Amino acid sequence: MSTLRSAQWYVGDDRNAYIHRAWMRRGLPADAFDGTRPHIAIANTASALVPCNMHLTEVARSVADGVHEAGGIPLEMPVMGLGETLVRPTAMLWRNLAAMQMEEMLRANPVDAVVLLGGCDKTIPSLLMAAASVGIPALVVPGGPMLSGTFRGKPLGCGTDVWKLSEDVRGGGMSEEDFLASESSMIRSKGHCNTMGTASTMGLVAEALGMVMPGLAGTPAPDARLLEGAHMSGRRIVEMVAEDLTPEKIITEASMRNAIVALAAIGGSTNAVVHLLAIAGRLGLETSLDDFDRLGADVPLLVNLQPSGAHLMDDLFRAGGFQAVLREVQDLLDPGALTISGRPLVDHLDKARTWDHDVISPREEPLQEKAGIAVLRGSLAPGGAIVKPSAATPGLLQHRGPAVVFDSIEDFHARIDDPGLEVDEDSVLILRGCGPKGYPGMPEVSNMPLPRKLLERGVRDMVRICDGRMSGTAYGTVILHVVPEAADGGPLALVRTGDMIVLDVAARRLDVDVDPAELAARAPSEATVNALAKPERGWAKLYVEHVTPASTGADLDFLVGASGHEVTRESH
Repeated sequence: MSTLRSAQWYVGDDRNAYIHRAWMRRGLPADAFDGTRPHIAIANTASALVPCNMHLTEVARSVADGVHEAGGIPLEMPVMGLGETLVRPTAMLWRNLAAMQMEEMLRANPVDAVVLLGGCDKTIPSLLMAAASVGIPALVVPGGPMLSGTFRGKPLGCGTDVWKLSEDVRGGGMSEEDFLASESSMIRSKGHCNTMGTASTMGLVAEALGMVMPGLAGTPAPDARLLEGAHMSGRRIVEMVAEDLTPEKIITEASMRNAIVALAAIGGSTNAVVHLLAIAGRLGLETSLDDFDRLGADVPLLVNLQPSGAHLMDDLFRAGGFQAVLREVQDLLDPGALTISGRPLVDHLDKARTWDHDVISPREEPLQEKAGIAVLRGSLAPGGAIVKPSAATPGLLQHRGPAVVFDSIEDFHARIDDPGLEVDEDSVLILRGCGPKGYPGMPEVSNMPLPRKLLERGVRDMVRICDGRMSGTAYGTVILHVVPEAADGGPLALVRTGDMIVLDVAARRLDVDVDPAELAARAPSEATVNALAKPERGWAKLYVEHVTPASTGADLDFLVGASGHEVTRESH
């Protein structure tokens, strides 16, 4: 008797098996349904409204070729696409919905395994969350970064240079005409952001977790080797079905440790923290927010890429790629953590080499000695907050200054460029109401633009604090993911303009220098309360009522854990 999951639908001579086969007999031979050939879903997040993933249909064809070659039946399955640059109020609002949709469709359909095609920020995390909850064999094919754009002879990093150039315009250092002229130069090819933003980070981190064919992550989207890797991934997923190699055997505490080390070494996005915590929650792993500090804070920064450095993803690939980086920190990796190859991650690093040490620094000469994510706690963030030292101004990592508080994103936009705003370079900008519940969805607004009058004086960084997120392409001394968020009763809602804020990253502290009794006696301002999200229907209402804090992954409370792949009742 076949052990394939799809055989439960197709094998047999009763009415239901007949229906399942008959409606799928659209060019497939009879032996496609005899229980000997695995049916492989190709979960495709391509969409014309997800510009970074538009090429994944081409990638899907290469995966299908590999599945066919290995004796499987490829079945392309469309997945909700989330484009970071377009959807409002933020793509993060729907990460959990995309994960839930994919989980339910994988469980409901006669598939034995799945190849996950993602690129833009939320697509790989949502796909991994779904696969972890269903528990059928799965692997990821990252869509890859775009090629480096150039403007007037200089490389343009998508995302990072948007923030830089826009601040230059506001500060009077660049004309609006030049700024707009750079727009058509920035996005040079298919693929996702070419900086070490969230999309690049999650592709690489997925390989560190063991869920990508070793050596494939970071391959540029236009490179023919991406299609070769997709083809080989299609072959491999068929083998994984025979081996019953499922996500819970690959994504373990050990592979989470490897992902955290890798995140620090590449100077990866802070968004990886909430995504990895959410994936860990689906598998019941004990990975916590503090692990990012304990395991990653002392890891050296080795990759010289924007926003923490100078180069772009195409340069990283040319310089030796992700495996060359992993080889430099191999002693920090768990040697027992498996990959989809069936072998440990460290077994694939022997042949890795660095060809350009300006892009990938040797371990003994890092860009920064200790550059991993730092986790802060204190009277302003009792549940934790994070900062990315590698993208911050060193002199601001220990700072004391008066708060300038904004009650909402609308309040911020209305007042930040007001000439009468009482603010200077020592001030601490605080934006609240931007957490998972408050916005809703935890948007990328924490890297607040600086006041125009300070930009005109040459100021390019200030301490900024928010309960939201920031783009992985962003930079600056930004304290983000503050927990509890303002909408969840956090002290961030009680801070007033003029309160002294004390930041000490070395001591891992974030405090408001106000007597605790006085702070506790305060009530949130009416403006803050009025600006908080109050959805009355649909997904947003469900999300706000059930989303967990950023410190545990911002998943929905009823989605934490796994339900497996069993479905016992028939449809007719």
